[in-house]
Amino acid sequence: MNRSTLRSALRSSVGFAGLLAILLATPAAGQDAAPMPLTQNGEALVLETHAHRLVLPLPDWLTDDERAGETLPLVETMFSSSERQAILTITPKGETAETWRTLYAARITLEPDRALIDYRRSTMTGYARNCRPGLTGFFQLGEDRGEALAPLGFVCGAFLERLGNLIGMGEVAIISFKRTPAGIAAVYQEWRGDAFDPTDPTAWPVPTDVVELRARQLHDEAELIATGD
Repeated sequence: MNRSTLRSALRSSVGFAGLLAILLATPAAGQDAAPMPLTQNGEALVLETHAHRLVLPLPDWLTDDERAGETLPLVETMFSSSERQAILTITPKGETAETWRTLYAARITLEPDRALIDYRRSTMTGYARNCRPGLTGFFQLGEDRGEALAPLGFVCGAFLERLGNLIGMGEVAIISFKRTPAGIAAVYQEWRGDAFDPTDPTAWPVPTDVVELRARQLHDEAELIATGD
């Protein structure tokens, strides 16, 4: 999607503030820290858990030289899991769950009977729940093709004041959805910065061309495979 199309999508979507909780880099309720089932295979990361293999492109903030070697020592990772769900988060080295400005993550959920479009709808609801009404927007990068959903974009010009550590900040996120007969994966990247006008892409904490490129990478390169383990 070109930049003018992205701006058009924003003009039509900003203001729909009734639309998943922001997936912070902390274990969800009922989840335990677990050994990291994450490896690198060339220019991809491979997460193997919950009878699935999730192939992920490398973090986009790494340099070409860093991408050519072992990347896991160069980033911060956290993994948590429960019986039906696993969450992986990756941030630049030195950033924490409280201070990150860029978060790359994936969530695998075992929901064989749930429609993917319903999962996306719930995701939108939770994201919007944390953003100030009137400063919330969603946009779609491409067209859905059956269960092959286009990447979803989210802009939050300012978080709600009840999120005390995020007061004065806003966020941009991109999410790609994958599924197998047994489960669903959401692969996403988020960027935070000072509060901003979501209708003005020049004020975002990340350039729109970076958002669009990362959306294509997550859509085209991320792959969820059922292993039956």
